[in-house]
Amino acid sequence: MYSFKDDYSETGHEKILSDLLKISRTQFDGYGLDSISEDAKNFIRQRFALDKNDADIHFISGGTQTNKILTHCALSSIEAVIAADTGHICVHETGAVESNGNKICVIPNKDGKLIPSDIEKIYYAHTDEHMVKPKLVYISQATEIGTVYKKQELENLYKTCKKLNLYLFIDGARLGAALASNGMDIKPQDMANLCDAFYIGGTKNGSPLGEALCIINKKLNENFRYYLKQDGALLAKGALIGSCFKTLFTDDLFFDLAKHSTAAAQKMKKALVEKGYRMYSDSPVNMIFPVLPNEIIARLQKDYKFHVWEKVDDSHSVIRLVCSWATSDEEIDKFIAAIF
Repeated sequence: MYSFKDDYSETGHEKILSDLLKISRTQFDGYGLDSISEDAKNFIRQRFALDKNDADIHFISGGTQTNKILTHCALSSIEAVIAADTGHICVHETGAVESNGNKICVIPNKDGKLIPSDIEKIYYAHTDEHMVKPKLVYISQATEIGTVYKKQELENLYKTCKKLNLYLFIDGARLGAALASNGMDIKPQDMANLCDAFYIGGTKNGSPLGEALCIINKKLNENFRYYLKQDGALLAKGALIGSCFKTLFTDDLFFDLAKHSTAAAQKMKKALVEKGYRMYSDSPVNMIFPVLPNEIIARLQKDYKFHVWEKVDDSHSVIRLVCSWATSDEEIDKFIAAIF
């Protein structure tokens, strides 16, 4: 049974695993203070032009930990997060941010994205000491339903955040796929000018584990490693993640893998649209959301794994199909043939 449930079912790209094996007997300093992690950070700084901003980079094992710890460090207990109601921190992280003691002010949306007026509405609705104080805006690139922010959209959001003295944090679990998507006008070197912090997702782009949190605003880095330790994320064997990211950013492997997974999903999307099936969202990345008859979904579930996203009516549902760095044309062709 082949899985289109997610983009992290495979253990990791062969090159990353091979490089890990090469250093299996090498001794490194612990807790991310090793030479290979520093090499990886330098590669990321160069590729994302982070030296201009003197950004700090931290390697963390997964996305939920990254979101929880960044917000924990950024916010006092009276401060709150603004997020779309479809945001990952609202739906799929078991209240990790709330467990810090911070409320999430959610905003209904149609396409998974926030706009400046959404932020202003929440901000100006919280008027006094009887309410929490909005302080951090959370978005993801790509969003939970596969849509992406273009450069002007992020510039407008960040301008609004700075006007209201709010932090803008970008969850980049699928940042690679977003940057590789057709029509994307944001380049890696633009990211540091569009937010206060963002992370580069490795787990969902070929790495066995790991995210690279890039903190642009120095206020967010104060005592950050203390929060890493307190929240159980300061890994003794930090060189493991450092090695993964060093390989990912050697010869642009990170971007090559993202291009592959995105192209695979878009090939599937094109075939479905040509056959008359509509999409739940306009997703240009490595996950798509076709609306299919329930009888076809039931038939596909005999041979494939995927998420049934939501019910549309009594006879149709939305499913989520995700392609990874390892998804082959052969598997896509088989799936398409199974539908038709």
